Amino acid sequence: MNETIHRFGYPETLIAEYPHWVVLLRPEQPTVGSLVLAAKGDAEAFGDLSPEAFSELATVIAAIEQALTQAVNYQKINYLMLMMVDRHVHFHVIPRYDGERMVAGISLPDAGWPKAPALGQSVALDSAQVAALCGAIRNAWPSAR
Repeated sequence: MNETIHRFGYPETLIAEYPHWVVLLRPEQPTVGSLVLAAKGDAEAFGDLSPEAFSELATVIAAIEQALTQAVNYQKINYLMLMMVDRHVHFHVIPRYDGERMVAGISLPDAGWPKAPALGQSVALDSAQVAALCGAIRNAWPSAR
């Protein structure tokens, strides 16, 4: 696993793993259920990913959207590829909704709705909250049902 994946709390934040990608819980939550979709290799540019990684991306995104629909009941979803601090290819996956959602006892508003996500208002989770939210999203994961 690359440095970026470890910076987002791997393995404690792991939701699902694929041959070319991992899905992690984002330790700082701008909205409840926010994830990180990270390439496992050392690519630092989206265009440097292998054709196999691009092909697998469709499967991973479908699973993310299915799980977050069940767990969060989001209205929209944002995929942000920022890569300014964490250099390896990754997306911040932010479920968006009007109002507030509660998952695994964690209730968060979408402070940016209906505009850009309010990343500066993210809530840092403690280890118990990380474990609970990871469990809830894993239970909603398509292969978990």
